[in-house]
Amino acid sequence: MSIEVLKAVTDLLPTLAERADQAEADRRISAETMADLSAAGVFGMLRPRRYGGLESDPSDFFHVVRTISTACGSTGWVSAVVGCHPWQVALFPREAQDEVWGNDPDTLIASSYAPVGRLVPTDGGFRLTGRWSFASGADHASWLTLGGLVVGTDGRPVDFLTVLVAREDAEILDVWDAVGLSGTGSNDIVVKDVFVPAHRLLRNYDVAHLRSPGLAVNPGPLYRMPFGTIFTTAITTPLVGVVEGAFEAYLAAMRDRMRLSLGGGRFTEDAHAQVAVARAASEIDAAILQLERNVREMYAETVAGAEIPMHMRFRARRDQVRATERAISAVDILFKTAGGASLRRGNRIERAWRDAHAGSVHVANDVERALAMYGKFAFGLDVEDNLV
Repeated sequence: MSIEVLKAVTDLLPTLAERADQAEADRRISAETMADLSAAGVFGMLRPRRYGGLESDPSDFFHVVRTISTACGSTGWVSAVVGCHPWQVALFPREAQDEVWGNDPDTLIASSYAPVGRLVPTDGGFRLTGRWSFASGADHASWLTLGGLVVGTDGRPVDFLTVLVAREDAEILDVWDAVGLSGTGSNDIVVKDVFVPAHRLLRNYDVAHLRSPGLAVNPGPLYRMPFGTIFTTAITTPLVGVVEGAFEAYLAAMRDRMRLSLGGGRFTEDAHAQVAVARAASEIDAAILQLERNVREMYAETVAGAEIPMHMRFRARRDQVRATERAISAVDILFKTAGGASLRRGNRIERAWRDAHAGSVHVANDVERALAMYGKFAFGLDVEDNLV
């Protein structure tokens, strides 16, 4: 049950917070943390029931991710990204799903979706070569989902696919060293001329149009949600959770603070500080409310057996990037008004500021692009994008 996962995760929060410094130092989440999250059921929430998963309401999954992120942004980010991959694997042909989960339903999957891989057709599938970056949690994964372009005989790309590759067929390069989300282990992946059978291929065009082959064996409402909503919400939710956690840390740190400027006085009695707290709280609440509203209403459509209206899909992308923008606005307010208290490396406000800004540069958080797409749609213009 999803409520049991949330309770288990809530009990883990003090431990996750204690491990945050070590995760940053190691540049990856520990095996112990991944085992704890797996035991709590986080990575099974979006896995099909036929493979021992919970097949949860996606709103419940995102609530769990946001909760984890309040304690440690890197752990929240890995939970979100690795946790949403079972949802995508459920869209692959049944044979691929059996390969991934047949022997170990709790196996983990990492990804890098940029279409930098080169797929050359061959008998029974393709040969894949490429190097991908930003594969969060890859050190803990047994399978990888990678983006690639099918190259025709003239050398030009003819299709955009996501492919499943076994961990033993890839090399992980330890290159992750970032200013924020430092503990996510978002390393590079290298694949050299590896054969990928046809059943481990998923056309991005088919996914965007909600007609993936995996629906034949996973017909439940969860798998009729758009990739453009599930994946992008997984990218934004940890950032909102990080800032939510920073807000609570800010209140705790600033309640007893005395101003050092002329006149002194308690920080909490300053009207400017009170306004700053109100603004930050409102930004966080608005982000949460819109994210939850969109996922909840879209899921209700699939539960009812209806097709999700396109205006909901574009609205979800609009509000998802605005949620990121709001999280950044809130954490900037907290960082600035905390003054010197936010500067010491490793404190929760400073770390949240770095983590939120680092996550905001992900391609799914390209605010101007997503807002322009919504505007085009609102004006009745044609829009083609896989992240809707």
